[in-house]
Amino acid sequence: MDLQCSHTHQKSRLHGDGLSVGYGDRTILQGVDFAVADGRLTVLVGPNGSGKSTLLKTMARILAPKSGQVLLDGKDIHQTRTREVAKKLGLLPQGPTAPDGLTVRELVAQGRFPHQSLLRQWSSEDERAVNQAMETAQVSGFADRPVDDLSGGQRQRCWIAMVLAQQTDLILLDEPTTFLDLKVQVDLMQMLVRLAHERGHTLVVVLHELNLAAAYADTLVMMREGRIVESGPPERVFNRENLKTVFDLDANVIRDPHSGSLLCVPVVMATDGYDAEVAGAIHES
Repeated sequence: MDLQCSHTHQKSRLHGDGLSVGYGDRTILQGVDFAVADGRLTVLVGPNGSGKSTLLKTMARILAPKSGQVLLDGKDIHQTRTREVAKKLGLLPQGPTAPDGLTVRELVAQGRFPHQSLLRQWSSEDERAVNQAMETAQVSGFADRPVDDLSGGQRQRCWIAMVLAQQTDLILLDEPTTFLDLKVQVDLMQMLVRLAHERGHTLVVVLHELNLAAAYADTLVMMREGRIVESGPPERVFNRENLKTVFDLDANVIRDPHSGSLLCVPVVMATDGYDAEVAGAIHES
């Protein structure tokens, strides 16, 4: 049962109704209703194949639903011109790549594409948007360096800066923390929180890291087998029962004494046939 409340649709700029989506004959999403909370950080989690990236791509107009519709400001997003959607919604896909030799400034400038036309060429407004985006994403210091010379975390910030240069209120990100060191992941999530809480952006993020999701999400959406199983604030959603139902994971949920964040701690079961004397001998050696 999809628990994202339908009455929030009137308050949401972006929402999907009855979405059934798939690839060829294979259906991934099955009648999903999903309303994105404005000005908040929504995180989608679920096991591999649960449909979270498929839902994100459908909401971003990359995939067209077999049935149902996605509405952006009251209009069917799949019936709206690409350039008009790009002025309102930015997408950072999983594992983006830049052409060899492209500098950070050149990459971020590509975010201004929706605002260009034959009658409107590059302007001082575009320049200000690019500089502001680089400053927000903290990549101004290497604006003239090639993107492929940077670390993984720095490159990811550059891609986020490109999306910010679009000057959209809605930003969708597909697994932006994958393959990054933990400290870089935390810094990235803190930046996304600031964009929502201080700048008023609406963000939807697909994550694999459950503890990051619980720590930073305003709304946590748990998916399994193409459906939303549970949706709401982490305080209500992130619990032992839902982790077992959604991930088949035996875990305790505890509260960090310093930050107050909820943490998932998997239950470690004794291994059958485990020999404590052997373990002790290995330890002593």
